Amino acid sequence: MTAYLDHAATTPVRAAVAAGYVEDLARLGNPSSMHAFGRAARRVLEESRESLAADLGAHPTEVIFTSGGTEADNLGLVGTWQAAVETDPARRAVAISAVEHHAVLDAAHHLGASRAAEATILGVDAEGVLDLAALESYLAQARERTAVVGVMWANNETGAVQPICEVVESCGEIPVHCDAVQAVGHVSVDFTESGVSTLALSGHKLGAPVGVGALLARRDATLRPVLHGGGQERGVRSGTLDAAGARALASAVSLAVAELVEERARLAALRDRLQASLQTLVPDARARSAGAQRLPGHLLLTIPGTDADALLFGLDVAKIAASSGSACTAGVTQPSHVLLAMGDDERTARSALRLTLGRTSTDADVDAVLADLPAVVERARAAYRVGAR
Repeated sequence: MTAYLDHAATTPVRAAVAAGYVEDLARLGNPSSMHAFGRAARRVLEESRESLAADLGAHPTEVIFTSGGTEADNLGLVGTWQAAVETDPARRAVAISAVEHHAVLDAAHHLGASRAAEATILGVDAEGVLDLAALESYLAQARERTAVVGVMWANNETGAVQPICEVVESCGEIPVHCDAVQAVGHVSVDFTESGVSTLALSGHKLGAPVGVGALLARRDATLRPVLHGGGQERGVRSGTLDAAGARALASAVSLAVAELVEERARLAALRDRLQASLQTLVPDARARSAGAQRLPGHLLLTIPGTDADALLFGLDVAKIAASSGSACTAGVTQPSHVLLAMGDDERTARSALRLTLGRTSTDADVDAVLADLPAVVERARAAYRVGAR
């Protein structure tokens, strides 16, 4: 048996979602076609748009379907920046939190490197939560030249929930883009009440297939496309529309939102048991962002004297799927930029183990980790000591 504790990376497709997806894959018709086949596909698409909007506190016209969270983040951040610069060339600044997902972080760096944007990284506290004083300080000197501010709803590594309402209030008229890929379906997300200008979500974090997501964009939000073509989706996201994927996404979000309160409590209880027991079994393991509001299924540990690769290899041998807090680029493990932003040194940032729970997680999964992780840690420490000689 394999215990799967990597739901933040991707989570199983729900059976009901898969059934509807397969049904629509067999449907003939391009939603942009005028004939009966096209109209039938368009109906599926628009009903999905309405369902998604209702579940996330948006208007249907504010839903723009994308290929996933990365595209939605790029459209939200880069598209907003480009529109602002075209209107006022002095508004070339973009500010994001230091703990953003690479879909936002790298997009901001791209704007700075190739578009002459003034890119600013806003610091976080030791819990990984945006430093609102740093944001206020930035705005005091850059408000008039800022095109967009990007702050995620909840962090993909630590699970720390960010102060989105306070960010929006501070920014005032400046558009705020929010990466809510990890948050939707796990905490209450109301697009209109949040006040953000754009918000990204991704289906495969919720029980839909990989390859479908959405950007919620306020009706008064001005965006420029990052893809060019037929002008679908308010003229900012060209491409043949994926009716089957849209239905799958809407169905997955609907189910997750309906179960949210009960599932949030269940996952938090599992996570808290896992955390408390591991800190007894591995006393020097440190749970990160434990002092902040966290997503219910997230537990990020740093374990002194270990390397994430050794931990993950040992857990994989024990048939436990987990991940580290680090990003992997071209096969080379890098220290987590999130933990570095929280004040860790590189050695600590390389010792991160992320255990994330989801809809299919059970007490048996927690028991498996508790049974095997202490021995995995000891072997990882022995390997680390040998490598450090």
